[in-house]
Amino acid sequence: MKQAITDAFEHDPNVARSHHEQRIERLEQQTATTVNKGHGRIEQRTLTSTTALNEYLDWPGVQQVFRLERRRTIKGKCTTEIAYGITSLARTQADAAALLALVRGHWSIENNLFGVRDTTFGEDACRVRTGHAPQNLAAIRNAVITLLNQHNRSNKAATLRRHAAHPQEAIALIRGSPEN
Repeated sequence: MKQAITDAFEHDPNVARSHHEQRIERLEQQTATTVNKGHGRIEQRTLTSTTALNEYLDWPGVQQVFRLERRRTIKGKCTTEIAYGITSLARTQADAAALLALVRGHWSIENNLFGVRDTTFGEDACRVRTGHAPQNLAAIRNAVITLLNQHNRSNKAATLRRHAAHPQEAIALIRGSPEN
């Protein structure tokens, strides 16, 4: 399946295609690009979506297939990463630009959650590896993050330090009557 998806986006110019096939391909594809500068780097993301593979793929509910190319330039060095995806969103629900925004938003959420779990809660450094303990600790971390978010605590690390020094405030927060 991956080869079929790759072939759909990366046409070999040595392979002859009819004018009709070329026209259909152009009509079926949409492309959107964003460029962001910041933190000493330039990132360009180009998403190309197609509906041409929907009937070919044996995947329930597939409405579009997309190719996402990320080019990152840091200090003159350019790296490229290509990812492929499928979605159940029809073209009328999300064109290429909307898909690009959705993909970017997905990773923003992922990075924010896992960044907090790793940086603030030290999840990657945790040596607990056996039995149900890793899952239980992950559930506790998620519950704490949710609790802090519900009480609009944006700086999780500062809040954890404060609660370590003032455990009565942590207990009050759990009970639903935060003192601070």
